[in-house]
Amino acid sequence: MKTTLISLFILLLTGFWALSAVAHNHGMMWRGSGGWGPMGGYCQMYDHAALETFKGEIASIDTFTPRNGMSQGVHLILKTEKENFSVHLGPAWYIENQDVKLQPGDPVEVTGSLINFETYSHMGWKTSNPEQGKIPFNGDKAIMANEVKKGDNILKLRDENGFPYWSGWRRR
Repeated sequence: MKTTLISLFILLLTGFWALSAVAHNHGMMWRGSGGWGPMGGYCQMYDHAALETFKGEIASIDTFTPRNGMSQGVHLILKTEKENFSVHLGPAWYIENQDVKLQPGDPVEVTGSLINFETYSHMGWKTSNPEQGKIPFNGDKAIMANEVKKGDNILKLRDENGFPYWSGWRRR
């Protein structure tokens, strides 16, 4: 009986390992990852110590893929009095399942980290790479959003330490 249980455990473990290897080699991502994890290169660019608030109107909202191998995300173009900003919200599966729905024409207040992708060019962030498809940047900068206020509603994307809510767990 003990040998049978050990054999079953080894078989299950081997099966899980094989499934993970196949998923990885075919570019599949487990939900909550897709390159959007807190330790991934994309999320590491977010600087919680340098938050700014921008007020304006949503000019457009669309999906995008920030980098090869990442799952789709949602971004919006925020039209302010001074200029337009690309605002990166988070993974599409997360944004689509939130109660706050954003539409073009909505007046909003975005709090986030203004990043310059030129600074991260050594990591492969190229705004002109045709293989990455349409990448929504205003020049080489974008706002990585912490939260978006729409009237009395708030779309919260990160906690008080800047940790993304879509990761599904909290650092302690």
